[in-house]
Amino acid sequence: MANTGKTVATLLIGAAVGAAVGYVLATDKDARTEKMEKLKDRLSSLRSKFSKKGHDLEEEIYNA
Repeated sequence: MANTGKTVATLLIGAAVGAAVGYVLATDKDARTEKMEKLKDRLSSLRSKFSKKGHDLEEEIYNA
């Protein structure tokens, strides 16, 4: 039964990713470029935020 749950979850995740990719590729070039730039900016922001939090956590652990 556990394998069935994993299979269904994997299928749903794959369908969601496929739908998102299809939606982005179906839009016109200008809108797609704008969305991709927003996504890149957001991912960059999240990456720097998590990097800073990780660095702060390391300092806290080593200085404790």
